[in-house]
Amino acid sequence: MPFIIFAVMFLVLPTIYLVAGAFQDAQGNLTLANIGNLFQASIIDAYVISIKISLASALLGALIGFCIAAAITLGGLPGWIRAPLMTFSGVASNFAGVPLAYAFLFTLGRTGLVTYLLVNVFGFNLYAHGFNLLSFWGLTLTYLYFQIPLMVLIITPALDGLKREWKEAALILGATSPQYWRMVAFPILWPALLGTILLLFANSFGAIATAYALTGSSLSIVPIVLYAQIRGDVLQDPQLGYALAFGMIVITGISNGIYIWMRARSERWLK
Repeated sequence: MPFIIFAVMFLVLPTIYLVAGAFQDAQGNLTLANIGNLFQASIIDAYVISIKISLASALLGALIGFCIAAAITLGGLPGWIRAPLMTFSGVASNFAGVPLAYAFLFTLGRTGLVTYLLVNVFGFNLYAHGFNLLSFWGLTLTYLYFQIPLMVLIITPALDGLKREWKEAALILGATSPQYWRMVAFPILWPALLGTILLLFANSFGAIATAYALTGSSLSIVPIVLYAQIRGDVLQDPQLGYALAFGMIVITGISNGIYIWMRARSERWLK
Protein backbone atom coordinates (compact mmCIF):
# COMPACT_ATOMS: atom_id res chain seq x y z
CA MET A 1 0.00 0.00 0.00
CA PRO A 2 2.76 2.58 0.80
CA PHE A 3 4.32 1.87 -2.59
CA ILE A 4 0.98 2.37 -4.35
CA ILE A 5 0.47 5.71 -2.55
CA PHE A 6 4.03 6.74 -3.42
CA ALA A 7 3.61 5.75 -7.08
CA VAL A 8 0.28 7.59 -7.38
CA MET A 9 1.63 10.78 -5.77
CA PHE A 10 4.99 10.99 -7.54
CA LEU A 11 4.42 9.11 -10.83
CA VAL A 12 0.78 8.74 -11.85
CA LEU A 13 -0.58 12.17 -10.84
CA PRO A 14 2.40 14.16 -12.27
CA THR A 15 2.14 12.18 -15.52
CA ILE A 16 -1.59 12.92 -15.81
CA TYR A 17 -0.90 16.60 -15.06
CA LEU A 18 1.77 16.79 -17.79
CA VAL A 19 -0.36 14.99 -20.39
CA ALA A 20 -3.36 17.21 -19.61
CA GLY A 21 -1.18 20.33 -19.87
CA ALA A 22 0.04 19.26 -23.31
CA PHE A 23 -3.52 19.57 -24.62
CA GLN A 24 -4.44 22.88 -22.95
CA ASP A 25 -3.60 26.50 -23.68
CA ALA A 26 -2.60 29.02 -21.01
CA GLN A 27 -6.28 29.65 -20.20
CA GLY A 28 -7.05 25.94 -19.75
CA ASN A 29 -8.92 25.47 -23.04
CA LEU A 30 -8.44 22.27 -25.03
CA THR A 31 -6.08 22.67 -27.99
CA LEU A 32 -3.76 20.70 -30.27
CA ALA A 33 -1.51 23.71 -30.91
CA ASN A 34 1.06 22.54 -28.34
CA ILE A 35 1.39 19.18 -30.08
CA GLY A 36 1.63 20.98 -33.43
CA ASN A 37 4.49 23.10 -32.08
CA LEU A 38 6.52 19.91 -31.58
CA PHE A 39 6.98 19.81 -35.36
CA GLN A 40 9.06 23.02 -35.43
CA ALA A 41 12.47 22.44 -37.00
CA SER A 42 14.34 23.30 -33.77
CA ILE A 43 12.20 20.89 -31.72
CA ILE A 44 12.59 18.06 -34.24
CA ASP A 45 16.37 18.65 -34.25
CA ALA A 46 16.39 18.41 -30.44
CA TYR A 47 14.56 15.07 -30.57
CA VAL A 48 16.93 13.79 -33.29
CA ILE A 49 20.04 14.72 -31.26
CA SER A 50 18.56 13.18 -28.11
CA ILE A 51 17.71 9.96 -29.93
CA LYS A 52 21.20 9.78 -31.50
CA ILE A 53 22.95 10.28 -28.13
CA SER A 54 20.64 7.78 -26.46
CA LEU A 55 21.20 5.19 -29.20
CA ALA A 56 24.99 5.68 -29.18
CA SER A 57 25.26 5.37 -25.40
CA ALA A 58 22.81 2.42 -25.33
CA LEU A 59 24.60 0.43 -28.06
CA LEU A 60 28.11 1.11 -26.75
CA GLY A 61 27.01 0.52 -23.16
CA ALA A 62 25.34 -2.75 -24.15
CA LEU A 63 28.38 -3.98 -26.09
CA ILE A 64 30.94 -3.16 -23.38
CA GLY A 65 28.64 -4.24 -20.55
CA PHE A 66 27.89 -7.56 -22.27
CA CYS A 67 31.61 -8.29 -22.68
CA ILE A 68 32.24 -7.55 -18.98
CA ALA A 69 29.27 -9.67 -17.88
CA ALA A 70 30.36 -12.54 -20.14
CA ALA A 71 33.88 -12.33 -18.71
CA ILE A 72 32.69 -12.69 -15.11
CA THR A 73 30.08 -15.40 -15.80
CA LEU A 74 31.55 -17.48 -18.63
CA GLY A 75 35.10 -16.23 -19.05
CA GLY A 76 36.70 -18.05 -16.16
CA LEU A 77 37.69 -14.96 -14.17
CA PRO A 78 38.49 -15.59 -10.49
CA GLY A 79 35.31 -15.81 -8.43
CA TRP A 80 36.41 -13.12 -5.98
CA ILE A 81 36.22 -10.50 -8.75
CA ARG A 82 32.48 -10.94 -9.28
CA ALA A 83 31.19 -9.65 -5.91
CA PRO A 84 33.13 -6.35 -5.87
CA LEU A 85 32.42 -5.79 -9.58
CA MET A 86 28.68 -6.26 -9.09
CA THR A 87 28.77 -3.98 -6.04
CA PHE A 88 30.61 -1.31 -8.01
CA SER A 89 28.12 -1.69 -10.88
CA GLY A 90 25.24 -1.14 -8.47
CA VAL A 91 26.82 2.08 -7.20
CA ALA A 92 28.04 3.38 -10.58
CA SER A 93 24.70 2.77 -12.31
CA ASN A 94 23.14 5.27 -9.89
CA PHE A 95 25.98 7.81 -10.03
CA ALA A 96 24.61 10.45 -12.37
CA GLY A 97 23.54 14.07 -12.40
CA VAL A 98 25.69 17.05 -11.39
CA PRO A 99 28.32 15.00 -9.46
CA LEU A 100 28.99 12.86 -12.55
CA ALA A 101 29.24 15.92 -14.80
CA TYR A 102 31.77 17.59 -12.50
CA ALA A 103 33.70 14.33 -12.12
CA PHE A 104 34.20 14.20 -15.91
CA LEU A 105 35.01 17.92 -16.10
CA PHE A 106 37.72 17.48 -13.45
CA THR A 107 39.01 14.39 -15.28
CA LEU A 108 38.64 15.01 -19.01
CA GLY A 109 37.89 18.75 -19.18
CA ARG A 110 40.37 21.11 -20.85
CA THR A 111 42.14 21.50 -17.47
CA GLY A 112 41.20 18.05 -16.14
CA LEU A 113 43.66 15.71 -14.48
CA VAL A 114 43.82 13.12 -17.27
CA THR A 115 44.04 15.83 -19.94
CA TYR A 116 46.91 17.44 -18.01
CA LEU A 117 48.78 14.14 -17.58
CA LEU A 118 48.36 13.22 -21.26
CA VAL A 119 49.78 16.57 -22.35
CA ASN A 120 52.65 16.83 -19.86
CA VAL A 121 53.65 13.15 -19.56
CA PHE A 122 52.84 11.67 -22.98
CA GLY A 123 52.77 14.84 -25.11
CA PHE A 124 49.28 13.99 -26.39
CA ASN A 125 46.64 16.71 -26.44
CA LEU A 126 43.13 15.28 -26.65
CA TYR A 127 41.56 18.59 -27.61
CA ALA A 128 44.10 19.22 -30.38
CA HIS A 129 42.87 15.97 -31.96
CA GLY A 130 39.21 16.98 -32.02
CA PHE A 131 37.99 15.68 -28.67
CA ASN A 132 35.55 17.92 -26.82
CA LEU A 133 33.84 16.87 -23.61
CA LEU A 134 31.05 19.41 -24.22
CA SER A 135 29.97 17.74 -27.46
CA PHE A 136 27.93 14.81 -28.77
CA TRP A 137 30.64 12.23 -28.10
CA GLY A 138 31.68 13.90 -24.84
CA LEU A 139 28.14 13.58 -23.47
CA THR A 140 27.90 10.01 -24.83
CA LEU A 141 31.16 9.11 -23.07
CA THR A 142 29.82 10.58 -19.82
CA TYR A 143 26.57 8.62 -20.10
CA LEU A 144 28.57 5.40 -20.58
CA TYR A 145 29.73 5.72 -16.96
CA PHE A 146 26.28 4.65 -15.74
CA GLN A 147 25.09 2.79 -18.85
CA ILE A 148 27.81 0.09 -18.78
CA PRO A 149 27.26 -0.87 -15.09
CA LEU A 150 23.49 -0.96 -15.66
CA MET A 151 24.02 -3.37 -18.57
CA VAL A 152 26.24 -5.57 -16.39
CA LEU A 153 23.61 -5.70 -13.64
CA ILE A 154 20.76 -6.63 -16.01
CA ILE A 155 22.45 -9.06 -18.42
CA THR A 156 24.48 -11.05 -15.85
CA PRO A 157 21.44 -13.05 -14.57
CA ALA A 158 20.52 -13.86 -18.20
CA LEU A 159 24.05 -15.18 -18.86
CA ASP A 160 23.89 -17.17 -15.62
CA GLY A 161 20.72 -18.79 -16.98
CA LEU A 162 22.52 -20.35 -19.94
CA LYS A 163 22.72 -24.02 -19.02
CA ARG A 164 26.06 -25.77 -19.32
CA GLU A 165 24.27 -28.80 -20.83
CA TRP A 166 23.22 -26.75 -23.87
CA LYS A 167 26.83 -25.99 -24.80
CA GLU A 168 27.96 -29.56 -24.07
CA ALA A 169 25.20 -30.97 -26.27
CA ALA A 170 26.06 -28.57 -29.09
CA LEU A 171 29.77 -29.44 -28.93
CA ILE A 172 29.03 -33.20 -28.81
CA LEU A 173 26.91 -32.82 -31.95
CA GLY A 174 29.87 -31.24 -33.72
CA ALA A 175 29.13 -27.52 -33.37
CA THR A 176 31.99 -25.10 -32.90
CA SER A 177 31.95 -22.47 -30.17
CA PRO A 178 30.95 -19.64 -32.60
CA GLN A 179 28.16 -21.88 -33.95
CA TYR A 180 26.92 -22.51 -30.40
CA TRP A 181 26.76 -18.77 -29.74
CA ARG A 182 25.12 -18.01 -33.11
CA MET A 183 22.58 -20.87 -33.16
CA VAL A 184 21.87 -21.54 -29.46
CA ALA A 185 22.99 -18.84 -26.99
CA PHE A 186 22.23 -15.64 -28.88
CA PRO A 187 18.69 -16.69 -29.97
CA ILE A 188 17.92 -17.31 -26.27
CA LEU A 189 19.61 -14.10 -25.10
CA TRP A 190 18.31 -11.97 -27.99
CA PRO A 191 15.09 -10.77 -26.28
CA ALA A 192 17.02 -9.88 -23.10
CA LEU A 193 19.72 -8.08 -25.11
CA LEU A 194 17.29 -6.05 -27.19
CA GLY A 195 15.15 -5.30 -24.16
CA THR A 196 18.15 -4.11 -22.17
CA ILE A 197 19.30 -1.89 -25.04
CA LEU A 198 15.85 -0.29 -25.04
CA LEU A 199 16.05 0.22 -21.28
CA LEU A 200 19.48 1.87 -21.65
CA PHE A 201 18.02 4.06 -24.43
CA ALA A 202 15.18 5.22 -22.16
CA ASN A 203 17.64 5.71 -19.29
CA SER A 204 19.76 8.20 -21.22
CA PHE A 205 16.88 9.79 -23.15
CA GLY A 206 15.34 11.17 -19.95
CA ALA A 207 18.59 12.30 -18.29
CA ILE A 208 18.87 16.05 -17.83
CA ALA A 209 21.00 16.92 -14.79
CA THR A 210 24.19 15.42 -16.22
CA ALA A 211 23.67 16.94 -19.66
CA TYR A 212 22.75 20.41 -18.34
CA ALA A 213 25.59 20.56 -15.82
CA LEU A 214 28.08 19.37 -18.44
CA THR A 215 27.05 21.22 -21.60
CA GLY A 216 24.71 23.99 -20.41
CA SER A 217 22.69 25.11 -23.42
CA SER A 218 25.42 24.34 -25.99
CA LEU A 219 23.83 20.99 -26.87
CA SER A 220 20.10 21.24 -27.58
CA ILE A 221 18.73 17.91 -26.44
CA VAL A 222 15.07 17.57 -25.51
CA PRO A 223 15.42 17.68 -21.68
CA ILE A 224 17.45 20.91 -21.90
CA VAL A 225 14.97 22.48 -24.36
CA LEU A 226 12.15 21.47 -22.02
CA TYR A 227 13.95 23.02 -19.04
CA ALA A 228 14.37 26.27 -21.01
CA GLN A 229 10.59 26.45 -21.45
CA ILE A 230 9.76 26.22 -17.75
CA ARG A 231 12.62 27.97 -15.94
CA GLY A 232 11.22 31.47 -16.58
CA ASP A 233 13.67 33.12 -19.00
CA VAL A 234 12.84 34.66 -22.40
CA LEU A 235 12.12 31.23 -23.89
CA GLN A 236 9.43 30.47 -21.33
CA ASP A 237 6.45 28.60 -22.78
CA PRO A 238 5.09 26.16 -20.18
CA GLN A 239 2.52 24.72 -22.59
CA LEU A 240 5.27 23.80 -25.07
CA GLY A 241 7.16 22.34 -22.12
CA TYR A 242 4.17 20.10 -21.34
CA ALA A 243 4.08 18.98 -24.98
CA LEU A 244 7.82 18.22 -24.95
CA ALA A 245 7.37 16.18 -21.77
CA PHE A 246 4.44 14.36 -23.39
CA GLY A 247 6.66 13.45 -26.37
CA MET A 248 9.34 12.14 -24.01
CA ILE A 249 6.74 10.08 -22.11
CA VAL A 250 5.58 8.50 -25.37
CA ILE A 251 9.11 7.60 -26.52
CA THR A 252 10.29 6.26 -23.15
CA GLY A 253 6.96 4.49 -22.63
CA ILE A 254 7.31 2.64 -25.94
CA SER A 255 10.93 1.70 -25.10
CA ASN A 256 10.04 0.42 -21.63
CA GLY A 257 6.96 -1.41 -22.92
CA ILE A 258 8.99 -3.31 -25.54
CA TYR A 259 11.67 -4.01 -22.88
CA ILE A 260 9.11 -5.57 -20.50
CA TRP A 261 7.66 -7.69 -23.32
CA MET A 262 11.06 -8.95 -24.48
CA ARG A 263 12.21 -9.56 -20.91
CA ALA A 264 9.16 -11.76 -20.31
CA ARG A 265 9.89 -13.78 -23.48
CA SER A 266 13.52 -14.26 -22.42
CA GLU A 267 12.63 -15.39 -18.89
CA ARG A 268 10.45 -18.19 -20.26
CA TRP A 269 13.57 -19.75 -21.82
CA LEU A 270 15.77 -19.24 -18.79
CA LYS A 271 13.48 -20.92 -16.24
